Amino acid sequence: MTVLRFDNVSKQYSGGRQALREVSFEVGAGEMLFVTGHSGAGKTTLLKLIHLAERPSRGAVLFGEKNLLRVRGRRVAMHRRNVGVVFQDHRLLADRSVADNVALPLLLQGIRRAEINKRVRAVLDRVSLGARAQALPAQLSAGEQQRVGIARAIVAEPALLVADEPTGNLDPTLSAEIMALFESLPERGTSVLVASHDLALVKRMKKRVLVLNQGELADDIAPEDLAE
Repeated sequence: MTVLRFDNVSKQYSGGRQALREVSFEVGAGEMLFVTGHSGAGKTTLLKLIHLAERPSRGAVLFGEKNLLRVRGRRVAMHRRNVGVVFQDHRLLADRSVADNVALPLLLQGIRRAEINKRVRAVLDRVSLGARAQALPAQLSAGEQQRVGIARAIVAEPALLVADEPTGNLDPTLSAEIMALFESLPERGTSVLVASHDLALVKRMKKRVLVLNQGELADDIAPEDLAE
């Protein structure tokens, strides 16, 4: 089963800058993969097209059987319920507790408070932050803040998680912890697409790798071919 498909997708910004050129690939259900490339290669633009922060100039982005070009208005919010997003800078609400930050996607869906509390407790335990539920973001380490961001992204059990340089500000030990958490998600039905320029990390993970170069898909490397 295919969760996501890019079909000859191009993205050109005003001023003529070409961010992506005829990019095509698929992401299967329960798959974890990486997209890598130099700064400006198009990684962030690719992720933005998935959660509808941007629209393609040409081509089609399909989520399941749904063409995202046709998703407008209120249906954008409904689509985003199925796509969890993890940012490098966390984007946590500074005046809200860890639990309140994680609960936000469920509140926006109108889920009952008792169910929200249950799901927030469960996901914070999964990211080893159950004891920090009432802390404010400023009281957390960088690694803990990133784990809060991940908990918020997966609390609604999305079909796909996309992460933009999620370990860029973390030391190798914390990076390994975050990657281990991502690796556990496909077992629960969530596919994972991680954008990273850290080639050493990407090779260690032994997952499929999409390589972008100046907006073009230069390579699609299977895990067994990474050593080359």
